[in-house]
Amino acid sequence: MSAFFRKRKLRYPLIALLSLGMAAAILISFWSEWAAGIFTLLFVLAFTAAWVTEKRVYEATEKHIETLSYRMKKVGEEALLEMPIGILLVNEKYEIEWANPYMTSTLEYDTLIGESLYTLSDDFHTLVKSEEARELTITLGERKYRVYYKADDRLFYLFDITEQVEIETLYYADRSVIGILFIDNYDELAQGMDDQTRSNLNSLVTSLINQWGADHGIFVKRISSDRFMAVFNESILKELELSKFAILDDIREVTAKDNLALTLSIGVGAGSASLVELGSLAQSGLDLVLGRGGDQVAIKHPSGKVKFYGGKTNPVEKRTRVRARVISHALRDLIQESDQVFIMGHKMPDMDSIGAAVGVAKMAAMNKVKGKIIIDFDEYDRSVMRLMEAIEGEPELFEQFITPEEALADMTEHSLLVVVDTHKPSMVIDERVLQRMERVVLIDHHRRGEEFITNTMLVYMEPYASSTAELVTELIEYQPKHEKLSMLEATAMLAGIIVDTKSFTLRTGARTFEAASYLRSNGADTVLVQRILKEDLETYIERAKIVQTVEFVGQGIAIAKGEHDRVYSPVLIAQTADILLTMKDVNASFVVAERPEGGIGISARSLGEVNVQIIMENLGGGGHLTNAATQMPNTTIEEAVNQLKAVILEDDEGGANE
Repeated sequence: MSAFFRKRKLRYPLIALLSLGMAAAILISFWSEWAAGIFTLLFVLAFTAAWVTEKRVYEATEKHIETLSYRMKKVGEEALLEMPIGILLVNEKYEIEWANPYMTSTLEYDTLIGESLYTLSDDFHTLVKSEEARELTITLGERKYRVYYKADDRLFYLFDITEQVEIETLYYADRSVIGILFIDNYDELAQGMDDQTRSNLNSLVTSLINQWGADHGIFVKRISSDRFMAVFNESILKELELSKFAILDDIREVTAKDNLALTLSIGVGAGSASLVELGSLAQSGLDLVLGRGGDQVAIKHPSGKVKFYGGKTNPVEKRTRVRARVISHALRDLIQESDQVFIMGHKMPDMDSIGAAVGVAKMAAMNKVKGKIIIDFDEYDRSVMRLMEAIEGEPELFEQFITPEEALADMTEHSLLVVVDTHKPSMVIDERVLQRMERVVLIDHHRRGEEFITNTMLVYMEPYASSTAELVTELIEYQPKHEKLSMLEATAMLAGIIVDTKSFTLRTGARTFEAASYLRSNGADTVLVQRILKEDLETYIERAKIVQTVEFVGQGIAIAKGEHDRVYSPVLIAQTADILLTMKDVNASFVVAERPEGGIGISARSLGEVNVQIIMENLGGGGHLTNAATQMPNTTIEEAVNQLKAVILEDDEGGANE
């Protein structure tokens, strides 16, 4: 009990009142003794009543406080010993000195005293070592606890949140997910069918997708001839991920029996409580899949995180050139509205990048607008060097090549930038040019990745195409014919097609031969192409040394690596991967070596049975199903090879690309 209460300070005013009463009685006695006697009697009675009341109140209060103190002490002891809150007290060595009964019974120990804290869970390390974090969720046995740590007292409080976590899990598992299913090549196949065959095709596809929905508890509704909408929840989405969206294989295999070969693309929006946002994410995911060639699934979250599944087939070549004509006319209008056109490819440009850039510059000339090709004269491989030497022999063509600094000095608000053979901002020759330009056009043949150049006025991405040079060649055919392609311009573009198709052996469609035929009719010199692509003996020997290091991972997957502390050009790495692919029993090849700008480069090739694009995307790169690559900074060759092997083994088990 407090000392203030024990002093009973309320009696001081009563004593003062007694003194005043006595003084008043004396004064009244001078006027009337009878009146003073009555006043004194009444005052004594009132004072006595007040004094007795104060005494009783004090005693009652004192008794109440003593009872309350006892009860509070008892409640504290009960809370410490019986409440469902775990309490652990540890010593300097983080050995448990005391634990309340709840903690001991929950963990099913006879006694916790003397046990090391870290034997309960290694997560305590994180809490103890952290200078900022003083709470953490850990798992003990089959239950989850929210742990609060008082470092000064070396005291841990553990609150059981198992039910809360289970409720959260149920909530997230029950969140809505929206999917948009698109039949990639429905229009092309249905175009030449009669009504009965088209009806049978529709019935087959609808029955397959509806059966898939019924098997997994998904609501599916056909919204157009080639589109379906699916509504389900995140627990069903996890089941679909475990099956790697088997509907893709089912559609492809069943329709292939009837020589239809339909493929399905799916965009999924997940991770949001807003149906509007889910729909937007699903459509964005579908756009991403179609930009990558279709026959895939993209699961997109509000954070921008994307998972890919599928992509087991090569993109289907489109049979119509209407899109090429429409894009060509749109590009013509943009060029004519510009004062000058700048063309920029990717870092360490290859034949396709240079050839496509030369073609776009020619399109600018055909529209009587000056075209300038941005290039870093210190960064290109030997084959491109030979092409540049040939270009130097034609001053009119060579003067179109400028440095990024010259481009930055010359550009205006009316200038147009055309990015070729890449869609990633980090891969362009100079990002400053891209950031400064407000009017940007993108032409590329790679499958679209998560990193993408935004705010473009026109995008022409066709993953089915063999090369960007092929796309540019088709666009040139619909441009004004004020000027004809020169022999060297046509040869540069043909060289780009030949290099990217490995002399018309990979990713080659009918449109590829048509583009090559057009270039040949415009004077492309195939002999000059062979001279440009010739290699010296030293390069051949370097490739042979890398091939000698080959080892196999799984069935038909070859991995070769360069020497330590030796730099290899990206083209040499790619050529070595191509050569490995020509060997018997090799279905996919990977070459790992150090790059000129630092870090490790991996070049990947396959014949189509192994999707090297997804493998490279898991390592931060990208490309095509049969042709991909990545760059890995701050790592060694051994570390890169080990990571590559892990991803290959995971891909064999059907892992997703995130």
